[in-house]
Amino acid sequence: MPGAALGRIVIVGGGSAGWMAAAALSALLGRRVREIVLIESAEIGTIGVGEATLPTLRAFNATLGIDEIDFVRKTSATFKLGIEFQDWSVPGRAFFHGFSGFGPAMRGVSPHQLWLKMRTSGDDESYARFSITTAAAKLGRFAPPVPNPDSVLGSYSYAFQFDAAAYAAYLRAYAERRGVRRLDGRIVDVRLRQDDGFIEAVLLQDERLVSGDLFVDCTGFAALLIGRTLGAGFEDWSKWLPCDRAFAVPCASATDLSPFTRSTARQAGWQWRIPLQHRTGNGYVFCSSYVADDEARDTLLANLDGAALAEPKLLKFTAGRRRESWKGNCVALGLSSGFLEPLESTSIHLVESGIGRLIELFPDRSFEPRLAVEYNRLMARSFESIRDFIILHYHASRREGELWRYCQNMPIPDALRHQIELFEASGVVALTDSGSFAEPSWISIYFGLGMFPRRHDPMADLIEEPASSRELARRARIVEGAASSLPEHGAFIDRYCRATI
Repeated sequence: MPGAALGRIVIVGGGSAGWMAAAALSALLGRRVREIVLIESAEIGTIGVGEATLPTLRAFNATLGIDEIDFVRKTSATFKLGIEFQDWSVPGRAFFHGFSGFGPAMRGVSPHQLWLKMRTSGDDESYARFSITTAAAKLGRFAPPVPNPDSVLGSYSYAFQFDAAAYAAYLRAYAERRGVRRLDGRIVDVRLRQDDGFIEAVLLQDERLVSGDLFVDCTGFAALLIGRTLGAGFEDWSKWLPCDRAFAVPCASATDLSPFTRSTARQAGWQWRIPLQHRTGNGYVFCSSYVADDEARDTLLANLDGAALAEPKLLKFTAGRRRESWKGNCVALGLSSGFLEPLESTSIHLVESGIGRLIELFPDRSFEPRLAVEYNRLMARSFESIRDFIILHYHASRREGELWRYCQNMPIPDALRHQIELFEASGVVALTDSGSFAEPSWISIYFGLGMFPRRHDPMADLIEEPASSRELARRARIVEGAASSLPEHGAFIDRYCRATI
């Protein structure tokens, strides 16, 4: 027999994670819960490490019925076709990880395998010429895909670069319209039930006691509920991802609004550049074992598009995840569940995944333990798959320097070792999580970092050489022409969605 429905969900902490949870739960749970309360304190700031996203945010917003143009205007957003990596393979070289593939298969053979076949016969032209997002980003062009998946202009996706604080405010208004109640207050104590150790209530500084059936921990690195109170262990991944600090600072907006995020490798880490409509977000993620804080700060300030608009903010972190993101009647989202540096803009994606899986596995008051087991299994798989994707960027780099030599020579996770060895042997891309990065993303990083397999798929040899060469040349011409036909990114924004803030 099913148990009684939950009466109240208490979300502890605001920011992007908290208000994403409040918005989604209020919109999608319907009568499965009576009340949703979000507690946040105006005294506690949010981290705001990343303001760039993956294309999955489009689906999240669409599920909530959010109008995209309205969202872009009110968050001062720009559009994102991918990430440009500068100096990651070797200094002076750049490559692009775009949100599109490299074209359809030809007689069942993947396009990257056809390109590898051409490469062995002396064709040096880049594989990137088959990617519409790479071509459009290079030209600074953008428009949404056309509703025709068979067209090169209908076969790509895009994400956003936005003001994270404005997005949280946007979702707050959305959630409050749907009945979410916000309480302003600082939590000073967490009360547990004696019989099962579940959270019973949280006590605020003004002595208000807020009880609930399900608690969602969005308290950031503090992990007040899942970590400090319930003791969910933390799995430290700093041996694979040694960067442990970041300086973040906004600067005056550049004259051109590039439709992509840029990551530039530095001596002891990397620097991000995220162009918004009203400013540019910047940061330097670094390892404190290889560079002093002052030097990292100076490096960041010396490489801005315009004048800094604030003092750089220092953030300290440890890469890793909670061994249990769902424990008892508490589910952790965002930084309280784990942290992976924002190299591939995955922070908000992991929040989306956590919310989606919570709704799919939503409990009643019996809190069937197997639901938590499955939730934790799925979230562990997502975290680990993204972790390995990020490790690849460092491990396969050919840069000089202490950090880079460490990463090139360090033992890596077994799953990633298998993926690399399989690709080097055959060009086959092994995926460990279907909800994470797909084959074209791995190809972009492998090839971008100069990692090429020893052989191509023998099935490619069954396609006559003149036919495959002509087809790939035709595709490259179509991509170039299609990218050139798009409007400039800034002009598109001016026409349709210039910010209102």
